Amino acid sequence: MKRTIIALACTLVAPLAFAQTSTTTTETTTEPATTTQTTSTTYTAGTVTTYEPGKTVVVKGDQGPVSFALGTAARVVDGAGRIVTAPLRAGQKVRVYYTGPTESRTVERVVVED
Repeated sequence: MKRTIIALACTLVAPLAFAQTSTTTTETTTEPATTTQTTSTTYTAGTVTTYEPGKTVVVKGDQGPVSFALGTAARVVDGAGRIVTAPLRAGQKVRVYYTGPTESRTVERVVVED
């Protein structure tokens, strides 16, 4: 009888001893938010009042004089799109095409109109 009880107890405990536990792992990933920024090119037309090659150009337009910083990417071209090698002169009519807000304008090109 004692053997039967021990055998029965072992039979009931054995499945618990060999039971496998399972774990569930959940991964969460966060992707960086993507933003789309649209920039538009605007221009200011007027006459050149001051020009420092590779540095600045000041254009006097309808709203008064506006100063632009010329970067290395800024091009000075004529109306047909050919690069102008002569420096700008005071009194020349130009259009300055730029992008960005007023405090951080980036000049793309200066088109000499005359």
